[in-house]
Amino acid sequence: MSGRSANNEKAVAPVSKDDDDEAELARMGYKQELRRELSLLQNFGVSFSIISIITGIPSLFSYGLNTGGPAVMVWGWLIVCHAHPTSGGPYYWAAMLANPESAPLASWITGWFNLLGQVAVTTGISFACANFLSTVAEFGTSFVPTPKTTIGIYAAVLVSQGLINTFGVHLLKYLNNVSVWWHSLGTTSLVIAILARAPKHQSANFVFRTFIDGTGVNGNEGWGTRASHAYVCIIGILMAQYTLTEETHNAAMAGSVGIIMALGVSAVLGWFLILGLLFSIQDLETTLSSSTGEPVAQIFLDTVGEKGAIVLMVIVIGAMYFCGTFSVTSNSRMMFAFARDGGIPGHNFFRRVDAKRGNPVRTVSVSALPSLGSSVAFSAATSIATIGLYISYGIPIALRVIYRERFVRGPFHLGAFSMPVAIGAVVWIAFIAIAFILPQANPVDSQTLNYSIVCVGIVALYSVGFWLISARNWFSGPIRQISAAEMGVSKTSESEASNNERTKNS
Repeated sequence: MSGRSANNEKAVAPVSKDDDDEAELARMGYKQELRRELSLLQNFGVSFSIISIITGIPSLFSYGLNTGGPAVMVWGWLIVCHAHPTSGGPYYWAAMLANPESAPLASWITGWFNLLGQVAVTTGISFACANFLSTVAEFGTSFVPTPKTTIGIYAAVLVSQGLINTFGVHLLKYLNNVSVWWHSLGTTSLVIAILARAPKHQSANFVFRTFIDGTGVNGNEGWGTRASHAYVCIIGILMAQYTLTEETHNAAMAGSVGIIMALGVSAVLGWFLILGLLFSIQDLETTLSSSTGEPVAQIFLDTVGEKGAIVLMVIVIGAMYFCGTFSVTSNSRMMFAFARDGGIPGHNFFRRVDAKRGNPVRTVSVSALPSLGSSVAFSAATSIATIGLYISYGIPIALRVIYRERFVRGPFHLGAFSMPVAIGAVVWIAFIAIAFILPQANPVDSQTLNYSIVCVGIVALYSVGFWLISARNWFSGPIRQISAAEMGVSKTSESEASNNERTKNS
């Protein structure tokens, strides 16, 4: 065989199934730089761990009881919808779906809101873990937590999660398996334990119909009186908002299927957990004003006693730790992806990948920001995470609706339901983006202000302002690292394939 024939044969050699992800990345213009070692079931596990109902529900249980109470917690859970990003995906989607002239701006704004949400969600999860560690440390001891000790525990949690992520995805794969069982068996065991050991149970009327407006502070009336009960219900659904991430083999299909599986299981287990906790409340006032500072901890103490409560708290804390660890994974990879395309200051430094571990070690080290160490800061971090991430999802979805002709379906799609679902998602995201910057306590002062509006406003002003001043002159959106020629595919063939795909989808 001649040298020329050999080269041609090499150029058209089929890609093996194991290389599907790398080929898909190359088609989008990227090199495979990060390790992707998660199968469909393992991707389900990561998504399940990131959703982590046993993290979000206990950590925001106090907020839920005071902001709408059992009725809003139970029914709000059923109406909240979810979304998910890939590693840097939203800003890539925004660039691909927008007009070429506005693609860099759409990508820039989306990337910065996604980065805001990623940082805030990591802060919220790890700070919740630190709070629960501080609480359980009080059981049977003379330890009294302070803001300083909680911040110290928070820092230790983040450092340890960063160290775990530094060792690479191959380690996370095994932690993922443990996390799936920890979350599923832990949640089930916890609910069964408190229901079985509870001296009495609340009535169905209390759980499904009781509305509580505890948004007034220092003796002031709540928002239900000052504004309306509807307002309290709107701001009360914050507990039900969750974020997702995935990093898989065959991500185009396994990512979507794994996440839908995780959402289905989490929806059922989450409602089960909420109902179990609410039915197990012994005295509402004692639970709300618990000396532990955590209503969930008080429910444990009232139902299974101190020793049993320690066991159940360990289950919750373990789940929070797993969730935070995978959140750091997602956060660091989003920062790497945005840095790879020149979207953040110091991008040449942060885009480096450790050759040995296949990990963006430098972004792992800065993948979380310190919390202010207060309940106000925690609530704000939760709101910021929800707003930032959902806006970053909403922009490409809105562009998909506006520029329908630019949208090319992947292997997983919703068919005829695609457009109605997209429109519904945009409307819902616009709704929650407004709802979660609204004041959550009355009266509004420096201690009760919902600081999410400040952080979201700063990112909005920075991203738009810096774009007008400088970024528009050099940021061009996602950068192609691989040309069509390097793929062994001519530009003509690539264009024809794209046109054929568009025709098929039309």
